[in-house]
Amino acid sequence: SAFFMGFVSIIYLIFAPQIIAWFTQEPEVIKNGALCLRIIAAGYVFYGYGMVIINAFNGAGDTKTPTWINFICFWLFQLPLAYITALTLDIGPLGVFIAITLAEVLITVLGLIWFKKGYWKTTQV
Repeated sequence: SAFFMGFVSIIYLIFAPQIIAWFTQEPEVIKNGALCLRIIAAGYVFYGYGMVIINAFNGAGDTKTPTWINFICFWLFQLPLAYITALTLDIGPLGVFIAITLAEVLITVLGLIWFKKGYWKTTQV
C-alpha cells in the first residue's frame, strides 16, 4: 500500500547509514549504500504506483503495453542515463541512483497516460 511504501521511505531516509552498516563496516560502501537507499526511497511512491499500473495492464490481458513501457524506460532511458550521468558527467554512483529513480517515475507517468487512453479495454484474452 502507499502508506507502507511511504513508511519504508521515511525509514530509509532517516536510517540509511545504520541499515547499510548491518551488512558491512566499509565506510565507502556505507556512504554509497546510504546514498542509494535515500535516492531510491525518494521515488518509492512512484515505484509503487508504477507496479500497480503495469500489473493492471497485465490483469486486463494486455501484456504488450507493460513490456514496451518497461523496455523504453529501462533499456532506452535508465541504462543510457545511468551511463551518461555516472561516467560521462562523472557523477559516479549518484548518477546511477538518480537514473533508477527517474526511470521508475517515467514508468508511472507513461503507464498512467496509456492507461487513461483506455486501449487496454479492447484487449481480448
